Amino acid sequence: MSTLREPQRQVEEDLDLADIVVHLRGLRTASQKSRYRGAPPPLPSREIIVDLVDALVSALYPRHFGPADLAAKDVDAFVTRTLDSALHALHRQVELELALAKEWRGDNRIDTPLRAGDLVTEFAAGLSRVRALLDKDVRAAFEGDPSARSIDEIVFCFPGFAAIIRHRLAHQLQVGVTMIARIIAEHAHSETGIDIHPGAEIGEGFFIDHGTGVVIGETAVIGRSVRLYQMVTLGAKRFEADASGVLAKNYPRHPIVEDDVVIYAGATVLGRVTIGKGSSIGGNVWLTRDVPPGSNITQAKARNESFDDGGGI
Repeated sequence: MSTLREPQRQVEEDLDLADIVVHLRGLRTASQKSRYRGAPPPLPSREIIVDLVDALVSALYPRHFGPADLAAKDVDAFVTRTLDSALHALHRQVELELALAKEWRGDNRIDTPLRAGDLVTEFAAGLSRVRALLDKDVRAAFEGDPSARSIDEIVFCFPGFAAIIRHRLAHQLQVGVTMIARIIAEHAHSETGIDIHPGAEIGEGFFIDHGTGVVIGETAVIGRSVRLYQMVTLGAKRFEADASGVLAKNYPRHPIVEDDVVIYAGATVLGRVTIGKGSSIGGNVWLTRDVPPGSNITQAKARNESFDDGGGI
């Protein structure tokens, strides 16, 4: 006969779960009291947001991400059904975030249902513009990558395109519902390895090649026909704080990248600097200053020098 105890019984004997639950409840209650005036409001659902974004992607590209047996004559009906369902789901999630913001700020003047309707209507109206931008992005990817054999391959397979689809959707929501936008961005990050803050402004014809490890900060501004390679960072050089040490928010702290710039693998560009139009930033370059238009920035060349009798001190 085995002498091993059943796992459940062993846990019950070794741990006082009831005591742990009581302590966790106390910590949770204290945290909530510090943030809310009353009972904590319900939160938006990450799962629902991820699902509705996938639905929106299938509505934008139904031939690629719609049902496998979708006939051409049924595409418009599929897009109509999908948008109707996704936008209704989005409306509820927007209501939840606005109610949370209302509780957090203590501002009873926010009309949550009315504001949610306005935001979703505005978002829906912008979907055609998003699709038009994405068509230019996918064309830039095809023209910029010799390994790409077709537009369909890019839509289906390229992580950079998957990330920019979701960024353009998240950016549309950034002004009104930052949490939902951030959930979209962070899910894209987890799926692609590409971290684009939804606040970043990105022009048409944008292409990220390979993509793993790319980071684009909240206040970055990227012009038209810009190409980035893996491990590029467009980040902040420092964080500003007030006299009490509280970090400032909502101020420009990330780079401006003008039109037709290429930034190669591993380059790091920090601070509110401007990379001039048509410039090329080489791999592994560390850059914290403005670059004039048409520049070609590369790593400093290593030099082999010898010093005698104290030379070089």
